Amino acid sequence: MYYQHNLDPVLFSAEPFISIHWYGMMYVAAFFLGWGVARYLAGRPQALFSKNDVEDLVTYMILGVILGGRIGYVLFYDLPYYLAHPLDIIKIWQGGMSFHGGFLGVLFALLYWAKKHKRDYIELTDFIAPCVPIGLFCGRIGNFINGELWGKESTLPWAVIFPSGGNVPRHPSQLYEAGLEGLLLFAVLFFLARKNPPKGVISAIFCIGYGLARCFAEFFRIPDPQYGYFFGFATMGQILCLPMFLTGFILLYLSKKWKDNPQYDTVRFKDGTQTRVRRYKK
Repeated sequence: MYYQHNLDPVLFSAEPFISIHWYGMMYVAAFFLGWGVARYLAGRPQALFSKNDVEDLVTYMILGVILGGRIGYVLFYDLPYYLAHPLDIIKIWQGGMSFHGGFLGVLFALLYWAKKHKRDYIELTDFIAPCVPIGLFCGRIGNFINGELWGKESTLPWAVIFPSGGNVPRHPSQLYEAGLEGLLLFAVLFFLARKNPPKGVISAIFCIGYGLARCFAEFFRIPDPQYGYFFGFATMGQILCLPMFLTGFILLYLSKKWKDNPQYDTVRFKDGTQTRVRRYKK
């Protein structure tokens, strides 16, 4: 017997006043978990960013994820529909967030913060990178609860029958992505962060690791119906991963140069504490 998906996407409803969806709560959980991981990393002896920096970054991260994720989905995946139904753009609780859009939103938010506080941008992305897979995991669980973005037909024992996918068992591709892009990638990046690798390495591994995980999972997932397959085999998600692969390999190349030219100085945090850290020539 295959699992019949019958999860209610609404966590709590008091119509017509309020309706709380699981998908939205997954984002709330992601922010709190990511905040906790960032505070832990900031408390380590060789940390380049303080817990006060984390508190300041939270607002920028939230705005980057939500605005970038939604705008990216609208532009990359279903622009004609949203041009015809512009009010639906704000209905985030119904699903429809693009990781690549959210990724760009966060990158711009971090760039603004780094310029404002005169901090190194790549060191900042290295610091934040281990927190991102937590959001990916929570978002994919939200997709599964919503019964959306399901996979191709399957006869595997763990296949799922989704109400919107017809009366056929399918790959729970949302859970594949939650495991690969979320749990596995988080474990790798968190391990690296504790080893204090050269500047750029963590950001590079994130870009390459996410690209590999997403491209692999897409082979089990139904492509977006408005696009189908590009060139007969590639999905939109896989194509959007190509710039990430390129960025990751460029960062790996640059990290070698930064590693060969280390500098040291003392960083003083807003809370009065200070630490001697390894710096790198630009």
